[in-house]
Amino acid sequence: MTSTNVLKTLADTTCDSVKGYKQCAEKANDPAIKQALQRRGQQREQTLSMLNAEIARQGGEPVTDGTISGGAHRIWTTITSAFENNDEAVAERVEEGEDYIAGKFQEALDNADLDPQSRQVVQQCAAEIQQGERFGDMLEQQHG
Repeated sequence: MTSTNVLKTLADTTCDSVKGYKQCAEKANDPAIKQALQRRGQQREQTLSMLNAEIARQGGEPVTDGTISGGAHRIWTTITSAFENNDEAVAERVEEGEDYIAGKFQEALDNADLDPQSRQVVQQCAAEIQQGERFGDMLEQQHG
């Protein structure tokens, strides 16, 4: 897999994450959780911008839509939230999503196909992803 393909896969997943944070912020009841989710979503948008800048540098098209499976995950979140305490459901979905995206970034870093500049971008993005994973764990502990 080429560096551009790896970056596009990460950007797709990151785009899904941005959308997921927006949806979870809308579903949350607690104003503090809403605000924290919005902040994480903005940080995740910056990560997506970094990935898209590297994709563009390589001559590729920036990712703006996400994946089909991400859309399915957002639909599932909507359905489960209708039947659960919203803050608890939001915490569970954020934690699941963060574990998933962290795995994708680790896979990419384990991938020998990344050129040095792309690897550096992925490492920078992975730092924000790790913060998000800690946030998801904390949210799950408090509200799960």
